[in-house]
Amino acid sequence: MRLLKKLYYWVLHWAETPYGTPALFILAFAESSFFPIPPDILLMALSLSINKKAFRYATICTIGSVLGGIFGFFLGYQFWEFSSKILFNYIDPQRFEVVRNYFQQYEAWAVGIAGFTPIPYKVFTISAGFFRVDFVVFVIASIISRGARFFLVSGLIYHFGSPIRNFIDRYFNLLTFVFMIFLIAGFIVIKYLL
Repeated sequence: MRLLKKLYYWVLHWAETPYGTPALFILAFAESSFFPIPPDILLMALSLSINKKAFRYATICTIGSVLGGIFGFFLGYQFWEFSSKILFNYIDPQRFEVVRNYFQQYEAWAVGIAGFTPIPYKVFTISAGFFRVDFVVFVIASIISRGARFFLVSGLIYHFGSPIRNFIDRYFNLLTFVFMIFLIAGFIVIKYLL
């Protein structure tokens, strides 16, 4: 736990440097394939520091995260021996079967839910490559889910400022599930109307 807390503060300090924006891109990229700290922390700090650039930061974060997800996919696809060591730092090998079942049953949904929720996205990016998930489906689901997550965070900060940071920290899981309910409801409506 102490190591994670140090990493958390190390990530946060980048917002106070002129290298905050490149650090956000690199962090978003790394978190999608191997790094344990999510970019939301730095995204919030940067968006709070320069409120007018909140959506620019969300865009940078989304691009970095999707490219990192593609890198994770590539690792799982081509370098399983190496990438499995990363993967099994986050889940135990027995739970890997659960991930396999998610991909077999829900392919795009599995990627989309992992991309938006606090579930470690890297588990699904590496696994998607290993399970040979359709690459185009993977990229589209990643763009939608990661973009939704980061633009939601930046949008709330843009509109509500500093008080929203505490609210997001406190209720992120609840907000995630509410969004997923709306997303699923939207797909059901589309399915039955088209």
